[in-house]
Amino acid sequence: MKGVVFKGSCELELADFPDPVPGPGEVVLEMKASGMCGSDLWFYRTPLPDVLKSLGFKNMSELGIEEGAGIIAGHEPVGVIAETGPGVDTNHFKPGDRVMVFHYDGCHVCDHCRSGWSQMCDEGAIIYGATRHGGHAHYMKVPATTLIHLPDELSYATGAAVSCGTGTAYGALVRLDVSARDTVAVIGLGPVGQSAVQLAAAMGAQVIGVDISAERAQRAKAFGATEVVDASKNDAVEAIMQFTRGVGVSAAVDASGSTAGRAAAVIGAKKWGKVALVGEGGNLDVEVSRHIIRKQLSIIGSYTFSLTGQKDCAHFIADHGIDVDRIFTDRWSLEDAERAYVEFNKQSAGKGVILF
Repeated sequence: MKGVVFKGSCELELADFPDPVPGPGEVVLEMKASGMCGSDLWFYRTPLPDVLKSLGFKNMSELGIEEGAGIIAGHEPVGVIAETGPGVDTNHFKPGDRVMVFHYDGCHVCDHCRSGWSQMCDEGAIIYGATRHGGHAHYMKVPATTLIHLPDELSYATGAAVSCGTGTAYGALVRLDVSARDTVAVIGLGPVGQSAVQLAAAMGAQVIGVDISAERAQRAKAFGATEVVDASKNDAVEAIMQFTRGVGVSAAVDASGSTAGRAAAVIGAKKWGKVALVGEGGNLDVEVSRHIIRKQLSIIGSYTFSLTGQKDCAHFIADHGIDVDRIFTDRWSLEDAERAYVEFNKQSAGKGVILF
């Protein structure tokens, strides 16, 4: 089979791999969709030695991968079960089932793993598409314990979005306990931010979308934003205050990962408000006393979602008829992966997905 391998420094290779064979407790999926996530761009852009170092490894052999072979990318995998290994209960997962993959695995016995948060495993998490082969390939092998049934109402592409970006947005909004009582600012309107707008609107909240891209800001209206701010031309906090009669928002999600975006989320939140930080990297630079302590602000770090949270997100989308497919502006074949990542790296449109 063919699989996409990130070589670092904005290079990738469509390499040959043997077709996977399921072992005990494992399944092989025939891939149907594999999403392209903003965090994939870090692996795409970063030299391989720096990637390994950030993951805590010196070389590929420490990952159980032959030097030079590479790891198949893609951590938003969705497919159909093609084959089950010994010990898989086919009453739960059988050939032909449509499934998403929870893209982490762990020791299965620590408290975090037992509660569905295996990305926080005490023994160190496996990340599919980073430390194990991911979904940018014709087939993928995973433990059956990582599988979640994809509701019939949802497309394979939507399942891919739920498997990371959209699921991450949902996880943050759940942590914020968003409801129709809230006005929510979403800072950074890439795929995660666009999903946050859709989901928060479906939860009944008024939504203010903020981005430095005028195009992305305007697109947010189609996803349910009541107001949008082009932060390249307007002060985001001033605009938020204008839209909220000088009070501020009751909840904010920073999906930008930028210092300015995080500051806008915190400063734009009202007294007793809540802020979820989703975008990775960088720093938070605000006056702590003025903007956090004396506002009684709650700041939440929201790290993706749990296995059951991924299932809940998929069912929420199905039950509310949310058209997540609209966040996809680019659909590619596996053979087009090189061009797909060149375009996705521009970060000017919506989400991309590889379809099979």
